[in-house]
Order: sequence, then C-alpha cells, then structure tokens
Amino acid sequence: MTTIGDQQLLKRMNRSVLLRLLRAQPDLSRARLASESGLTKSTVSLLVRELLDESWLSESGAAVADGLGRPSTPLRINVDVRALMGVEIAVDTVRLVCVSLQGDVLHADTRPLDDGEPARVCAQVARMATAAHAFLDSRGLRLSGLGVCVPGAVDDCTGVVRFAPNLGWRNVSLLPLLEKALAQAGLPGVTVQLQNDADAAALGEYEFAAGEGEDPLIFVNCDVGVGAGVVLNDRLFTGAQGMAGEIGHTILQLDGPLCSCGRRGCAEAFFGSRVLAREGADMARAAAFFGVLLQNLWVTFNPRAIVLGGKVCAEHPAFAQAAFEGVKGHAERAGMPAPELRTARYEALAPAVGAAALALHDYLRPLQPDAKARRARALARAGA
Repeated sequence: MTTIGDQQLLKRMNRSVLLRLLRAQPDLSRARLASESGLTKSTVSLLVRELLDESWLSESGAAVADGLGRPSTPLRINVDVRALMGVEIAVDTVRLVCVSLQGDVLHADTRPLDDGEPARVCAQVARMATAAHAFLDSRGLRLSGLGVCVPGAVDDCTGVVRFAPNLGWRNVSLLPLLEKALAQAGLPGVTVQLQNDADAAALGEYEFAAGEGEDPLIFVNCDVGVGAGVVLNDRLFTGAQGMAGEIGHTILQLDGPLCSCGRRGCAEAFFGSRVLAREGADMARAAAFFGVLLQNLWVTFNPRAIVLGGKVCAEHPAFAQAAFEGVKGHAERAGMPAPELRTARYEALAPAVGAAALALHDYLRPLQPDAKARRARALARAGA
C-alpha cells in the first residue's frame, strides 16, 4: 500500500512521535527528543513550541544537564488541560471514568444498570456523562474524547453491536443512539467511539503502560461472559466484523456442560461468573479449563503479556493463579519462556479506562484511519 502524504500529515506524524516518546519517557529535553526521534533539532524545536502553545506539553521545571550540550528544560505531557472519558456498559452495571492523558483516574462513577433496553441504556450513560463533564469543568479540564464499551461483538466501523447475548442485544445500532442521547443531554460535541469491553481493556493496558506497552498483549475478561482483547502490531486486532476475541463460545470439550448459547462445552459454560456462583461449583476443574484456554491463546498469538480481568478473577484469585501456573507449566515443557502473566492494572475499571483510551490511541497514530474515517468508509460501502 502506498501512502500519499502532505505537509500537514507529516507534521501530525512528527508530533505524534514526540508525544509518544514523552508519554513513555517523561522529562526528556528537546535535544534528547531529537536524538531519540531522529528528527532535526530545528524541527523538534518548532513542534515543541506548537505543542506547548496548544497545551499538549508543559515544561517541568529547572533546566538540567542531559549530556547533549548546555542544560535543557525537561518536557512532559500536560495533564492539567485535557481529559478523556470512558464508559463500560456491563450486564448489570454502568461504570464511568475520567482519566488524564497519562491514564490517571480522576473520577469514577459506578451505578446499577437501570434498564437493558438500548435507548434507555444510552439515556443513563448520557446522564452519568453529563455529571462527569460538570466535574471536569470544575477542575478546568477540557473533554477530548469519549469511548463506550459493551460485552459483545462490536463493529467499530459502523457502531453496531452485532451480538451481545448477555444483554439480549443483536444487531443494535448503538452508536447513533449514544450520540443522540449525549446531544440531548447537552454534552459538548466530541467524537464518540464504541468498542468491545475486552478489546477496550486490552487497549487501556497497552496505551497507559509505564514505558512502552507490551506488544502483542492479550487481555482476558472473565465475567458473566468471557472475552479477549488483542493488541497486535500497535493496534487492536478486532477481525473483519469485530468478532475476534469472542472466546467465551470456543469449544473446550465437545460433550461438556450446556452453555447459554445452546451448545455444549463452551468456555463460558465452565467458568463464567454465573456458573461459578452455583452451589458446588468445581473451582479446580474450572481453573484447569481456564488454563487450557490461556495456553491456546498463548500458542496462537505468542504474546508478550496476558492480562486477566473481570469479576471471576477478582473474586477468586486462586482460580486465576492456578490458570497462570498451567500456562507456565506448558511453557516450561515446551522449552519456551512464558509470557508475562498479571491481573488488570485498573482492576474493575479496566474496560472503562480502556474505552477512554480509544480517542488518544487514534490521535497518536495519524496513519491509521480514525473512528470518523472508518465509519464514513463503512457507510459508503453500505450505500454502494
């Protein structure tokens, strides 16, 4: 594929290089940015001035010697101007967060889901978002992006939730409903993005990592449903119609227990939260099958990290640890290093924080089509 560029695109690319360097390595000087990026000192100086004027960056204090000439002023991401908002629509809960550009949680709000009907869900999200926006206003922060995630297969190009069985949704055009509800609530016009919950959580772990995020990275969300989000080659891997990572209905045993989908032996039928809440649930058996699922993901994607989140892993840490041990044992027998295995950095807020990261992820990757461009292309294809 040939990319036809122009001066504005080149500038956006160079700006994103500097922003990503400073997110991973705060307090770099202009000289160090030039050295790390390969850009000329004059280009870096001009871009840094723009980013300072637009409040993306701030100068963080007294000049320091960095070994590259005269003392220089350290630079860092300015967290005092912009904020991001993320919302997770779960089976029985709505979680909302506001985060800084560095991923610090500034505000969190968790409420029971009032009604599962899509338009009413969107109205509840809009009410919560309006209250959160008032909080940002009181702190002098500008809302720069809003993401929403749901437990199901999402076509992020069209804003359609293809299949969310635990919400009872199929082919719900959710994004227009969200945009309408937010507009009616008087929220400022920001781009709204929609994504699967595990995909969003994976992106949050990657985008807000200390330093450079692990790539590939897999986030496994184990709740009422079971899903995986995959970051591969610096972007989410969602598949052709958003179905990638729908591992809850992969078959682990042909004659296994009956699943809510009507088939037998699905992952969700072994260790979904409703299954494990039943009296007499066999946790050891469930952990063994969960370990098999993680091993399958490991040999399929060979990730640098597997991150676990969701209600099951939070309430049953021994379950998660037993599954981790299964992966480590499999790696040891194969004579290969195991991936990093850990639980979610943001715990129960992981999907909501990841939803907040969607807009920032797009902004920092100008060569990738952003949410508006993806949606325009999808609508054009549908109308052709």
